Amino acid sequence: MKIQIAKLGLIDYDKALKIQEKLWELRRNGIIDDTILLLEHKPVLTLGRRGNYENILLSKEALQNEGIDVYEVSRGGDVTYHGPGQIVGYPIMDLNYLGKDSKEFVWNIQEVIIRLLNNEYGINAERDDKKYTGVWVNDKKITAIGIAIRHWVTMHGFAFNVNTNLAHFNWITPCGITDRGVTSMEQELGQMQDMNLVYSQIIKYFCEVFSAELTLLTADDIYKIVSEVDC
Repeated sequence: MKIQIAKLGLIDYDKALKIQEKLWELRRNGIIDDTILLLEHKPVLTLGRRGNYENILLSKEALQNEGIDVYEVSRGGDVTYHGPGQIVGYPIMDLNYLGKDSKEFVWNIQEVIIRLLNNEYGINAERDDKKYTGVWVNDKKITAIGIAIRHWVTMHGFAFNVNTNLAHFNWITPCGITDRGVTSMEQELGQMQDMNLVYSQIIKYFCEVFSAELTLLTADDIYKIVSEVDC
């Protein structure tokens, strides 16, 4: 399979969502190959289809004072936090060519992060398939996963804590889970990590896990592609 990957840098959530929606339309119509966006967001909260506002622990006034927007989105899951130092991946992929198997798709995304952490950093990362999605390190979530699938084409994706400000997770009950914590690579390794290196490792393991032929795109390439779509 062919896959194109682009790094967009630090980008507002609403802008990234509009880009995803346009790429989803292009992928559904077979105009582009499977595409993955890798990026970071300014601090923001998103609420999935099963989201409960009670899991947002700050008042509306406090959120406004912090400049934090809340978006209700179509992915699975509850509330999560995005912010700088967290690598967010949005795979826009057609599962018609991947067996129409959403569970395997999520398993593969988990596998990307698990292999990266285990092979490159010696961090014992695992699944908890019996209870929770995501990727876990000693019962602490290091990667949240929430996807949406329409016409077998995916949107949304994963949020991987690299140098994330974990104190910001105190604003929420992450994913509505009260008996687990959150962690990051920085927390586990005791020092800040090279974000560019981790970006490149994500790309490496995506291609390995999905047996994909890679095309690297720039942010400008993506903006040009979506500018030609009339949504």
